Amino acid sequence: MEENKAKNGTELQTHFIKQIIDKDIENNKNDGKVHTRFPPEPNGYLHIGHAKSICLNFGLAKEYNGFCNLRFDDTNPEKEDVEYVDSIKDDVKWLGFDWDDRLYFASDYFDKLYNYALDLIKMGKAFVCDLSGKEMREYRGTLTEPGKNSPYRDRTIEENISLFEKMKNGEFDEGSKVLRAKIDMSSPNINMRDPVIYRIRKIDHHRTGSKWNVYPMYDYTHCISDAIEGITHSVCTLEFEDHRPLYDWILDTLETEKHPQQIEFARLNINYTVMSKRTLLYLVNEGIVDGWDDPRMPTISGLRRRGVSPGAIRMFADQIGIAKSNSIVDIAFLDYCIREDLNKYAKRVMGVLEPLKLVIDNYPEDKVEMLPAINNPEDPEMGEREIPFSKYLYIEKNDFMEDPPKKYFRLSPGKEIRLKHAFYVKCIRVEKDEAGNITEIGCTYDPKTKGGWSDDGRKVKGTSHWVSAKHAVSAEIRLYDKLFNMENPSELENSELRGNINPESIIVLKNCKLEPSLSDADDTINYQFLRQGYFVLDQKDSTKDNLVFNRTVSMRDTWAKLMKKMGK
Repeated sequence: MEENKAKNGTELQTHFIKQIIDKDIENNKNDGKVHTRFPPEPNGYLHIGHAKSICLNFGLAKEYNGFCNLRFDDTNPEKEDVEYVDSIKDDVKWLGFDWDDRLYFASDYFDKLYNYALDLIKMGKAFVCDLSGKEMREYRGTLTEPGKNSPYRDRTIEENISLFEKMKNGEFDEGSKVLRAKIDMSSPNINMRDPVIYRIRKIDHHRTGSKWNVYPMYDYTHCISDAIEGITHSVCTLEFEDHRPLYDWILDTLETEKHPQQIEFARLNINYTVMSKRTLLYLVNEGIVDGWDDPRMPTISGLRRRGVSPGAIRMFADQIGIAKSNSIVDIAFLDYCIREDLNKYAKRVMGVLEPLKLVIDNYPEDKVEMLPAINNPEDPEMGEREIPFSKYLYIEKNDFMEDPPKKYFRLSPGKEIRLKHAFYVKCIRVEKDEAGNITEIGCTYDPKTKGGWSDDGRKVKGTSHWVSAKHAVSAEIRLYDKLFNMENPSELENSELRGNINPESIIVLKNCKLEPSLSDADDTINYQFLRQGYFVLDQKDSTKDNLVFNRTVSMRDTWAKLMKKMGK
C-alpha cells in the first residue's frame, strides 16, 4: 500500500491497524466506514502517551474520511474533576484535532447501562454478590488454579433485581454488595471469572449530581458506549488485550445492534520518564514538581509550557510508529523531533546566559550601530531584524579562557574571533578582582570586518554571540533536563521517587542578558538563542518586569549523532 505523507512532511508508515481497516473496507465491513474514539478518564492531565493515542485515533478517522469521538469515561466520581475535563479538551484541540459535535460522556449512558445490567440479570447472566473484596480475591483463584463460585451466584432473578434496585436507591453501604457478570470461574482468563460490573459509590458525580449510588465499571461501560456510538474500531493499549474476551462477551450477550472491533497496540514508554497518572499525581501532590504543567513533566500541558509545539509531538507520534509489542523509546529521539520541528520556524536571537563584560577599547564611547541579523536562515520570508552594537558588550563566560588548551577556538589573550553579525575582535587585556576572578575583557575591533567577514582573506575559527550592555534585557532563564536520573523510573515505588530526581532537571540562571528585541517577547513564539538552544517565554511566571524563559531543548543532538555513527 502506498505510504501517506503528513502535513509536516513525515511519512506515515502502513501499520497493522491500518491493514486491519483496509481489509475491513475491502470486505465492506461496517459499510466501509471508519469511526474511532478517544476515551480519556477525567482523573488527571493527559501526557505524551495519550498524545500518541490522540494522534492515532483522530489521525485514522481523518485518513479514512471517518469520524472520531471524544468521550470521557467518567465512571469513577471519586477521582474526577471538571478541571481535568477542561484540560483534556484544551490539549486535544491544541494538538490540532477536533471532535466537532461528537463530545460524549459515559455518564450520558448511565440510564441505558443500568437497564442493560437489568437485562443481564433477567437473562441469568448477572448476580448481586455479598463477598467482601478480600473474599472475592480468595475465590478468584490464580493464573494456574481455577476460581470457585460465589455462594451468592445462584440467587434467583427476582432477588437479584430487587437487590440491584436497592443498591441503586442507596439502601446498602459501600462495599457491602456488587453486581457481577455470571460467566465462568474456571476460565483461564481471570477477567472472565465473574467480573464486577457495578459497585456502590455514594459520591456526587460532577455531571449527574446525587442521582446515582451505583456506578458501572470501566470494562462494562466501555464496550457498550462504543456500541451506542457506532464505533467501528475501538483502538486501545496492549494492557486491554486480555480484556477483549469480556468486551466481546458483554456485547454478544446483550446482542447490541453494533459490535465494534477492539484492537490493541503498544503503549508509549520513554526512558527517564514515568507515564502512570497515579505516579504523576503523586509528584504533583508531594510538591516534587510544580504542578501538572511543570515543564519537566511528560504531560501535554508541561511540554506545552516548555515550548514544545504540537507539530513536534505529532511528528514524534508518527515517527515512532504503531507496534504490537511494548518497547522503550529513547528520550533523545523526542528531543530530536522537537529540534527538527523548531529549527524550521524558531526566530534566531542572541542571549548571554552567564555574562562576562567585554569592552572594545578602540570603539567610540557613545557610538551605537544597528547591525542586520537574519531571523531564520531556514525561512528567508521571516526577514531580518536590527541589533545594536556598542563599546560595551556581554559575551558568555565560557567563551573566554585565559590559558586555553590546544584547538581552543574561542577568545583568549592575543587571539582574534568573530562576533556574530558584527566584527572581528582581538583580546588585548584581562581585568580581575582581588580574588582573581575575571571581571572584564578588553579587545580591539577591526572596522573593516563589519558583518563578521574580512576582505583581506584572513580567517578566524571562533564565533561568539553577544549583546550590547547598554541595550540588553535582563531575564531569568530556566534550563530543563530529564526529571529522573535513572533510566526506568517506572520500576520505583512512589516513596523512592524523590531520591531519584535528577538534581539538574532544572537550573535557574538569574540576570541573564538578552538582545533588546526580546523585551516584547511573546509566549506563542519559539526562539533559538544562538548556540544555546530553543527557548520560549514562560506562560505562567513571566511578567513584563520579570521576563522568564524556559529552555525547550538544547542545541546538542545526541540522537542525530548516534544515527550518523550507525550509518543511518
